Amino acid sequence: MNRISRRQFIKTTAAATGAFLSSAKLVHTGDDAPRGGSSADLVPLGKTGVRVSRLAIGTGTVGFNKHSHQTRLGQKKFTELMRYAYDHGVRFFDLADQYGSHPFFVRAMKDGIPREKIVINTKIWVGLSKEEGVKGALDRFRKELGTDYLDMVHLHCMMDSDWPRRLEKWMDDLEDAKQKKIIRAHGVSCHSLGALKAAAESAWVDYIQPRINHVGNRMDAQPDVVVPVLKKAHASGKGIGGMKILGEGDISDRREESMKFVLGLGCVDTLIIGFERKDEIDDIREKMASILQQLSD
Repeated sequence: MNRISRRQFIKTTAAATGAFLSSAKLVHTGDDAPRGGSSADLVPLGKTGVRVSRLAIGTGTVGFNKHSHQTRLGQKKFTELMRYAYDHGVRFFDLADQYGSHPFFVRAMKDGIPREKIVINTKIWVGLSKEEGVKGALDRFRKELGTDYLDMVHLHCMMDSDWPRRLEKWMDDLEDAKQKKIIRAHGVSCHSLGALKAAAESAWVDYIQPRINHVGNRMDAQPDVVVPVLKKAHASGKGIGGMKILGEGDISDRREESMKFVLGLGCVDTLIIGFERKDEIDDIREKMASILQQLSD
């Protein structure tokens, strides 16, 4: 298959964007908060063609050096947690090479989580994969996860506004993998306002994972600065998966307030929360159902 360069892709995408937006039942306007329903509802993730549950489970709480709070639970508790999430409607699982969650999750799938019924997002940390590159990383990820394809793959933890120029080769290779159906969509997770703005402007980005809550805890800037960027990105057809809804636990005592704020924005498709206990999943599911009903009233 002929390689499609990022520049060719952007040119083609720009031409198609107008047509997409004119019909886009999959795209929120930025003002249409979800009405009714539950955390298990499957919703479109921007223009990706992927549908995800409104509630997702993350595996990277305090995740670094191939470990996270979720993997530190040990395999048995990790598997029980993932299976409990699946049994209660979660269909979107957020992983990363940096978190070390691939080998844990593949074992969890073997315990009753059907690959064909879930969406997996994972992330390439450029520093960890510098030698193997995108192709090598994707081959390894698929082997680790026992799957022929990955739903979404991110460039992990973008921190500068220049990342689209600096990582052009990585972007081209991920687009090539998308054309070959090795992945379904690509994007970035952002850890600075400049990186987030660059992601919102990039035609290459299908899906963004930004940090968002109602008080600005562990975010790239205060909500009044970040929200317009997210609305612009979402209106252009990009999927948005909100991270740090609870500020990595810092604002868990204000979780209902934060969730209501984020769900009410109308530009965040799914909430990714790093659960560590089953009762946390139950609590968030119950609160989300109540909030969605309030938004309908």
